[in-house]
Amino acid sequence: MPSTQDLAELRRTLNQLRSGVGALRTRYGDVPGVRRLSNDLDRFDIDLADLSAAMPVPRRSVEAEDVVLVPDTPYDPELWRDADDEGIGGRRQ
Repeated sequence: MPSTQDLAELRRTLNQLRSGVGALRTRYGDVPGVRRLSNDLDRFDIDLADLSAAMPVPRRSVEAEDVVLVPDTPYDPELWRDADDEGIGGRRQ
């Protein structure tokens, strides 16, 4: 979740973009490209307002129950009895 400082910086940046789009409107007029840029900025403003009002979601920490310990000891050879070795064929007894 962005901090209030991050949100304020984003708002300043959007205001700078809005100023730039205003300059483009002055130079090119009300052409479709300028209208789309202005519309995009409006949607950014809406999303920023939603994000500012949203409650932060707590991050889930790794719990001890999520950790699976794998022992370093060798496996019981009985686990592999009657199993085929991939790539070299089955064992002959």
